[in-house]
Amino acid sequence: MKTSTAVKNESYLSEHDIATWRPDPLPADGEDLAQRLRDRLRACGHTDPRQLAGRAWAMGCVALEVTQRCNLDCTLCYLSENSESVRDVPLVELFRRIDQIRAHYGPGARIQITGGDPTLRSRADLIAIVRRIRGRDMVPSLFTNGIKATHGLLRALAACGLADVAFHVDMTQQRKGFAAECELNVVRRAYIERARGLGLGIIFNTTVFRGNFREIPDLVRFFVAHADAIKMASFQLQADTGRGVLRARDEIITPQTVALKIRQGAGAAINFDAIMPGHPSCNKYASSLVIGGRVIDLLDDTAFVTGLFARAARYRFEGRGTMARSLVVLGAVLANPGFFGRLLKWTAAKLWSIRHDIWRARGRVTKLSFFIHNFQDAERLDAERCRACVFMVATADGPISMCVHNAKRDAFILKPIPVTEPAGTKLWRPLPDTGEMRPPAGRLKGRARASYSAKGRRRA
Repeated sequence: MKTSTAVKNESYLSEHDIATWRPDPLPADGEDLAQRLRDRLRACGHTDPRQLAGRAWAMGCVALEVTQRCNLDCTLCYLSENSESVRDVPLVELFRRIDQIRAHYGPGARIQITGGDPTLRSRADLIAIVRRIRGRDMVPSLFTNGIKATHGLLRALAACGLADVAFHVDMTQQRKGFAAECELNVVRRAYIERARGLGLGIIFNTTVFRGNFREIPDLVRFFVAHADAIKMASFQLQADTGRGVLRARDEIITPQTVALKIRQGAGAAINFDAIMPGHPSCNKYASSLVIGGRVIDLLDDTAFVTGLFARAARYRFEGRGTMARSLVVLGAVLANPGFFGRLLKWTAAKLWSIRHDIWRARGRVTKLSFFIHNFQDAERLDAERCRACVFMVATADGPISMCVHNAKRDAFILKPIPVTEPAGTKLWRPLPDTGEMRPPAGRLKGRARASYSAKGRRRA
């Protein structure tokens, strides 16, 4: 997963740049925890009034990888070819990283419990991790392919404070028996029922690639039809990770064309430009109401939304639910009486435009958000976007941009770590005592498995 010397673009990180890129150091005592991100976004010219990063929150989210193991073999997987050989990081080290995230980004920081697939760790470990995150006044979410995320496990984690569960389901995962993206809706329905009634926000992640790009509108219709349960639909664009058997995406797949497909499926001109959650080349966000199957754009008036969030951005949103965030925004408006009239006018116009829908739906209104993540190829990392990243990974040495982390993953997952336990400090080694890096042939994945299979065919 190295940067190719054949890539000729001064904005891309070189092999040396990637090798020497270091995790962020701890903030100084008394430092504004959002200032670092504000400065980075200011340096690349993305601090206009629509910007939430560094204002409403100090960091978008931080991935806490609790295992490198996975029970699927995705054609666009970002894990290392050595991941299946790596032992799970000890709990005491994960707890230290959780505390480190708190020190970097403060209370309310959102932590993605991920992997690999985190459900391959024991239930006891996952409960302890969720409790630790909640105990540090942060927000835990479980990111999983769902195979082992049973109702019982989700119920136990919800009882400990899990906020959301994000199910990743799409055709890149090579689940057996499915020939098209929308055929996987049977899996999505089953996962919704596992999480229903537990008080969890349900999110669905979909990797967009040439095999499902044209099915996005139908998939969005599914999410809209189940908006009573689904909180967010996230679309992650294909990237050449350096390990998966698929490489660079088709030119037709861009944040703009994916947004167009989402609008087609929603049947509404959803606005992805009213709010900026970080670098605009990396992330796009839209929010809607679903009333009786009809999608209503909540951010259609960009000027109004910009003014609203410009006034609310001084208040932190981390860790707040929908109602609490609404109260924060309302408080900000009340503190600015001149804007209150505009709020009343916008609210009255919106309610009037949807009055018939509310009546037909008997007042049942749900909120559905859409997110577009434009991840970068491992060999084409834009320096500006990496510096202004709002999606970090927790490493033993601190948080680092996820795209940079994926480009040099082995440097982190194969590194021995000093672990302090009651009995003393010892050096924890991620590889088995044999020191064998490559997993057995039966556990090879991605390009490594494809290469191994090709060698076998040649010998035959």
